[in-house]
Amino acid sequence: MINILIVDDDEHILELLRHYLQVEGFGVFEAFDGEEASSILATKQVHLAVVDVMMPHKDGFQLCEEIRKYYDFPVIMLTAKDQLMDKEKGFSAGTDDYLTKPFEPKELMFRIKALLRRYKMVNSEKIRLNHTVIDRKSYEVHCNDKLLMLPMKEFELLSQLASYPDRIFTREELIHLIWGADFDGDDRTVDVHIKRLRSRFSVTDDFHIKTIRGIGYKLVVEQK
Repeated sequence: MINILIVDDDEHILELLRHYLQVEGFGVFEAFDGEEASSILATKQVHLAVVDVMMPHKDGFQLCEEIRKYYDFPVIMLTAKDQLMDKEKGFSAGTDDYLTKPFEPKELMFRIKALLRRYKMVNSEKIRLNHTVIDRKSYEVHCNDKLLMLPMKEFELLSQLASYPDRIFTREELIHLIWGADFDGDDRTVDVHIKRLRSRFSVTDDFHIKTIRGIGYKLVVEQK
C-alpha cells in the first residue's frame, strides 16, 4: 500500500484529506506539526508527504528540508501563502509541488498521483541505464552481456544513484540511506565504494558517476 503523510495543524484539513486519500486507497499517517511528522518518518514507511507551511515547533520549510536531506519521496506543500517569494522558498527547501489554500481536494489527488508516477522508478524492480540493467529483486546487474554480483553495499549505492539520474546526493545523505543513521564511520566510506563502482563499470559507456566537488555524487545516463 502507498502511504501518504499529511502534516497540518488544522484538524479539519486533516479530516478532509484523510477521507479523500482513503477513498483513493492510500494509507494515511497524520501529524499536527513538523516534530510529530519527524517521529512518524523515523518509524513508518512513507511514500509521499503533504506538508503545511505554517505550523508550530517545526514549520513546513524545515520539515521539507529534513525530508529532502534524509529521505527519498516527493513532497507537496499545502499553504495559504501564494506570494512568489513563498513559493520560491518552498522550492528552495526541496518541495516537488506547491498548492495554495483554499484548494480542490480532487486537484490535490491529481497532483499526488502525478508525483507518484514520476517517482515510480524508485519502486521498479528493474532499473535500465541504456543496456545496463539493475535487478533490485535478484540483486543482479547485467552489463555488456555479463552478469555482475556486487557486494551488497555497492549494489545498494548504485541502485540509489540510478533511481534518480542527475540528482545530486551528498555524502551524508548516502551514508544515511545506505549505511543507516547509526553508522559510526565517516563519509570517506562513500568515496571508497564509488571508486570501486567506477572501476567495475569502466567497461561501459551506459552511464557514469560524476563527482560534484565539495558536495557529493550523481549518476549521469549517457544519451544514445
